[in-house]
Amino acid sequence: MQFGIFTVGDVTTDPTTGRTPTEHERIKNTVAIALKAEEVGLDVFATGEHHNPPFVPSSPTTLLGHIAARTENLTLSTSTTLITTNDPVKIAEDYATLQHLADGRVDLMTGRGNTGPVYPWFGQDIRQGIPLAIEHYALLHRLWREDVVDWEGRFRSALQGFTSTPRPLDGVPPFVWHGSIRSPEIAEQAAYYGDGFFANHIFWPKQHTEKMVRLYRQRYAHYGHGTPEQAIVGLGGQVFLRKNSQDAVREFRPYFDNAPVYGHGPSLEEFSRETPLTVGSPQEVIERTLSFRDYVGDYQRQLFLVDHAGLPLKTVLEQLDILGEEVVPVLRKEFANLRPADVPATAPLHPAVLAARTDKEQ
Repeated sequence: MQFGIFTVGDVTTDPTTGRTPTEHERIKNTVAIALKAEEVGLDVFATGEHHNPPFVPSSPTTLLGHIAARTENLTLSTSTTLITTNDPVKIAEDYATLQHLADGRVDLMTGRGNTGPVYPWFGQDIRQGIPLAIEHYALLHRLWREDVVDWEGRFRSALQGFTSTPRPLDGVPPFVWHGSIRSPEIAEQAAYYGDGFFANHIFWPKQHTEKMVRLYRQRYAHYGHGTPEQAIVGLGGQVFLRKNSQDAVREFRPYFDNAPVYGHGPSLEEFSRETPLTVGSPQEVIERTLSFRDYVGDYQRQLFLVDHAGLPLKTVLEQLDILGEEVVPVLRKEFANLRPADVPATAPLHPAVLAARTDKEQ
């Protein structure tokens, strides 16, 4: 099972100091966070994609390409690649290039995003969000698997005899997760292609996540990709850790209370009770994360959000030390002990697919 972190790349004022990092600082700090993730033994670093303030990750492949050059083992991913407002031809080219630069350590998560004004900025209509996601991904899927593509659709110009370059590394397309918070159509899309389904798992109660994952698993089996239990599931989550829970709550509270998304709303205690947010000791994070299996089943990737709401870099790096030293090793062992033998431990990523092909040829 893979463990890692994902970022939304927000530039937020630290409520305890009143200081706001520059965009330059936030971008450089994001790189430092990714390098720390590899240093402490995490598996995945994923970045969001935003094209509006107060966010900085408007060019995920540029950021991930830089990180690829400075890491050796980290899987590089996105916590949203905007399948609706990006041209699928450009996605195919950019992520295949990144895949070559990173020697295969690349996958991506497609999604619609959550910022309405982005659509007209890129010449699209938000009212067509679901049809855009379905049509654009259908084309992307073909571009990575067919050397020559003839295609015609509603939302972009037709293609005649088109070849996307570079071709995927070793003929293995980057693995795709379909990310969604609330749309059953996206769970259906992930199941149809036999791709992964990633539940954001941050703002909604567990009953909602359970329903979405169950739908995906049922449809994955319906399309003949395997049993429901073998479907490829990823989860998000939020944590803030200190040695004891009282210190964690005390330190995190001002960040929670003033966070751009959920600040000045429900209390920290209410939000922690109703959503997967876990603020506490390493043992509390371990127990809460293991409980996710109770309602989504065995799953393949767990990503934590640790760098949002104005938290300073020093604090984020301390969070990663705790995750890498005290939390993830226990989670790896416990999840492995619980997982049935016929359920995959990870998604079919480039190294595993290539190795399986080699074994079959021999």
